[in-house]
Amino acid sequence: MRIGELATKTGASTRSLRYYEQHGLISARRESNGYREYDEGDVRLVSEIRELLAIGFTLEDARPFVDCLRSGQPSGGSCSESVEVYRRKIAEIDEEIRVLLARRAEVAAQLKGALQ
Repeated sequence: MRIGELATKTGASTRSLRYYEQHGLISARRESNGYREYDEGDVRLVSEIRELLAIGFTLEDARPFVDCLRSGQPSGGSCSESVEVYRRKIAEIDEEIRVLLARRAEVAAQLKGALQ
């Protein structure tokens, strides 16, 4: 399938697809006319990338998930490298929550002081 069809099937822009290709997450064969040609497996790869990006993962975070799918696993998250990325991301989110709670407590204390 050509890039436009892959974009339609996945909801990704053609620009995003070129970006994913530039970063080695997907790859296209080139037809004699220079057009990119993708196969059905790329639909799953792009969908996985988009799902991860939507919940705050980086493009580099997505790499182990893509590699896992390419290795034939049914889920991008079923490989140990992907599980490590999940764990790291949860730790990052926990730290962000801790910082936000501390900031909230400070703002609440400032508000209490302002009302007295």
